[in-house]
Amino acid sequence: MFGDLFEEDFSFISNNHCGKGKKSKPRESEPPAPRDFTNLSGIKNQGGTCYLNSLLQTLLFTPEFREALFSLGPEELGTLDDSKKPDAKVRIIPLQLQRLFAQLLLLDQQAASTTDLTESFGWSSHEEMRQHDVQELNRILFSALETSLVGTSGHDLINRLYHGIVVNQIVCKECKNVSERQEDFLDLTVAVKGVAGLEEALWNMYVEEEYFENDNLYRCGACDKLVEASKSAKLRKLPPFLTISLLRFNFDFEKCERYKETSCYTFPIQINLRPFCEQTEMDDSEYMYELFSVIIHKGGCYGGHYHVYIRDVDELGNWQLQEEEDGLIEERALRDTENAKETENPLAVLKRILSEEEAKQIPVDQLGQKLLEKKGVSWNKKYRKQYGALRKYLQNHPQIFQLSPDGSKVGLKEAHKFRLDSHGQNLQSPSQKNDVQWNCEKNPPRPRAASAGCHWFDLNDSKVQPIKEKDIEKQFQGKESAYMLFYRKAQLKRPPEARGNPRYQIPEHLLNEMNVANTELQKKRAECESANNGIDLHLHLSSCYKFHNGALHPSLSWKESVVDLTIDRRKTLGELRQAVFQMLESWEGDMVLSMAKPLPAGLHLYQVLDGDELTLDGIGLADGADIFIWNGKEVGGTKVLTGPEHEPVVLNVLRLAEHNEGGKGQHFSETQLVVSCSTSLGQLHSALAPAGGIILKNGSGADREAKNWEVFHEEDMKETVRSVGLRDGCSVLILDSHDQSFVNVASGNLTAFTYDISWLQVKNFCGEEEEEKHVKITATIDTVMSDIKMKAIRELQLEEELATESCLRPVSGNGKLLSPVPEDYTVKEAELKMGSLLGLCRGKAPTSTQLFLYFVVGSDQSCSPEMEIVVEETASVRECLNLMLEKSGLSGDNWHLRRLDWCYEAGEALSQENATLKELNVCRGDTLVITEGKLPGKGFLKIPIWWLKPSSRKKHGEKAQDQVNGITWKMEALQVSAAAAPPEPAHPGLDLCYAGRIEIAGEASLEDLKMQSVVPWHLCHGHWL
Repeated sequence: MFGDLFEEDFSFISNNHCGKGKKSKPRESEPPAPRDFTNLSGIKNQGGTCYLNSLLQTLLFTPEFREALFSLGPEELGTLDDSKKPDAKVRIIPLQLQRLFAQLLLLDQQAASTTDLTESFGWSSHEEMRQHDVQELNRILFSALETSLVGTSGHDLINRLYHGIVVNQIVCKECKNVSERQEDFLDLTVAVKGVAGLEEALWNMYVEEEYFENDNLYRCGACDKLVEASKSAKLRKLPPFLTISLLRFNFDFEKCERYKETSCYTFPIQINLRPFCEQTEMDDSEYMYELFSVIIHKGGCYGGHYHVYIRDVDELGNWQLQEEEDGLIEERALRDTENAKETENPLAVLKRILSEEEAKQIPVDQLGQKLLEKKGVSWNKKYRKQYGALRKYLQNHPQIFQLSPDGSKVGLKEAHKFRLDSHGQNLQSPSQKNDVQWNCEKNPPRPRAASAGCHWFDLNDSKVQPIKEKDIEKQFQGKESAYMLFYRKAQLKRPPEARGNPRYQIPEHLLNEMNVANTELQKKRAECESANNGIDLHLHLSSCYKFHNGALHPSLSWKESVVDLTIDRRKTLGELRQAVFQMLESWEGDMVLSMAKPLPAGLHLYQVLDGDELTLDGIGLADGADIFIWNGKEVGGTKVLTGPEHEPVVLNVLRLAEHNEGGKGQHFSETQLVVSCSTSLGQLHSALAPAGGIILKNGSGADREAKNWEVFHEEDMKETVRSVGLRDGCSVLILDSHDQSFVNVASGNLTAFTYDISWLQVKNFCGEEEEEKHVKITATIDTVMSDIKMKAIRELQLEEELATESCLRPVSGNGKLLSPVPEDYTVKEAELKMGSLLGLCRGKAPTSTQLFLYFVVGSDQSCSPEMEIVVEETASVRECLNLMLEKSGLSGDNWHLRRLDWCYEAGEALSQENATLKELNVCRGDTLVITEGKLPGKGFLKIPIWWLKPSSRKKHGEKAQDQVNGITWKMEALQVSAAAAPPEPAHPGLDLCYAGRIEIAGEASLEDLKMQSVVPWHLCHGHWL
């Protein structure tokens, strides 16, 4: 279950701590994220190791365990560097555990990896993906550690911290003789079902007595007779750390299934164990225990997720809840207002800027520009080196700044509006607050709140967040509830120097290793930040463009018209302009840089980039931005209108087609028109509609079913294309005066013509995969499929001879080709909706009297590919079966057909082999299963016959085994396995013999069955096989 973790074969002495056959993992390109404001590190989940992560965090936050482990030096454990030496004895598990604990305490990363540790366990990648029980892991891990530490000063580490003793006693009522038996334990398992809480469960186990009386007497060794007695159990020795496992998972014998007990089960923060102990004369402090860890299971008995609530005994983390953090920041801000220094804190500066804004939120880029205006220096020059990027800084202060969901806009939270903060040393970003000075000789303890000592955190894999102590009560019951409890003796006190000091008792070699690792992390983050600041810009040269049809289009190829430039986003616009001048040495006259955007109609220009002293990041230049370089007035002698108010829009213009134009039942033709979004409807009407004509728009949009067409009235003519909601891809319908009978003038909607307007997509599956492409085909509900196919062949520029050897097949949402559509069907008869995707495939389509069927051999579709066949709907089941057998290369008459049920398994058998497929309601697109075995006649059953015969253990036993080979399913009815010897019969001297199967009418009597069984009986006695 846990790989080699429980093998006690001294595998802890290893020559390869990376594991045999393991390839070194590739170095990740991005360095891990630093710790968040809690200053605690989580642990990465390897796929199913949340149970391991919860237990490791519990052991880490058990300071006595952690320090005892750190006290074992290289002279006892060896070193990981020596593991490659042939004669070196290296104890891999404790060394990797030491290293992981050091990383969790000192390495500045959001989450540590357990890969090296699990490899030292001997786990495979499969083991890392499987989730196991954390209670069992606790016992197995302790056993593996004990084995690994044999021969070292830490050989008794587990026993010293977790070992306790329970004594079971039976007292004779007559002679008062006491019989007792001791049991060692590392954890106590207590019942949950039918118990209100932990204290009641312990009372039932260690206070309540069981009595032997009446018919249930006890044999006393001293009295040498059956006597009345009482049985009880007590805790004889209490360990420093008490681990309690809750029996949440039980078995329901009535339903024969496991289930999780989710009823309410309380447990105290502090517990007095005196009532449950054998010796009760000591002081109360000897029996007091405090809760410090709760491992929680979320889910059911067959899977779920583990996380852990932990009390930070040494106060290593920064415990501050959101509301208290807000109050603390406000208090510090007010206190520091009087003592403001010359250099203002960015928090105060940004709050002042946002407080002066009337809008609730402004763009983050605009905030950077306002900072430049206020302070005369950009964020990047003044603050970035110390506090990081502006957007990241805002995200790190969620208690003050409110960011929009996409992170593009920012505002102040209500509690912080119109409050001006000054500098203040403590108002720094979390990244700075949590930047532990690892190279310092000592880290002075941080000041603590009044609630010190009750700091609880929820450690959920990589995520760590503070919680309140009362949040533990939420884990008393439900699908997410406590599963393991960890208590520590209240007498255990921590030294003052350990408080808030993660370096306490860590060996010097691990401190040095973590220092080097932190330095390397900082270096990688700096390199990554530098690389991440590079942006690629696409420069479009005006000399390579011409303006026509409302937009800019390259006069040459796209590659020849665009120049790519990579530049640091921290550089200024003036530096970008200088770089462009150097690239374009032949440029003469003014140079204007404008933001551009490719639209369906072509390239369109927006605002001019201005302010040479601004950084590219400050003016909002993103990676991949398009910039147009021109003189700011015209392109190729044509004036160019810029800005969002002049964006070109591509419209689909529909007109009623002439008779028979576009195929059977199709009533319109389609063209495209590009207009400016500021064009008025009056101008559009004059350009498109004849005198007396009208314009209608598709109110449902371009990509939805066209059900509502609305008429533009006279009063709409002053509106613009944008104001009436016309966007790229929208459709407008132009009707002449004689075609307006389709329009309900009162409602302004299209009537009889509504459902005639439709379109389909056809994708080419006839060519190679890389040649697959699709076209959009306009059609009506009355268009026949043969017309759609011909039009698609022409649009795809395929050979027209393909029309006789191809068909159209609908494509499902998951990409599967469905059964072909008969070519004489209309769109309505084929039940195709607007926008449906059809595949043009090789092969003839079935006629309206034929069925297209899928079939597989056997119910396991992973072993048998799905095949296709076209049969007449009047074909019988037997004829269909023969065709399928022939196509799949099978023969014989020992086969029958079954339907595929909703579970994708072989279901109902088609037992009427002479009935037609139509009569049995077999439909186009159904899947049938070819199943081995011949069906019995109607009204008949096949019954296996077994006989008891005189025993002949050697030869006959072996022969009977041979006889049952391959018919396991028959023997299962008698609880006999084909892989084992026949079961012992009820009568000695008799053996069980499989005689064969008989076919008998379902209405036959037991006497008939007995008479018909005589022949197999004789065969079993010497003539069978």
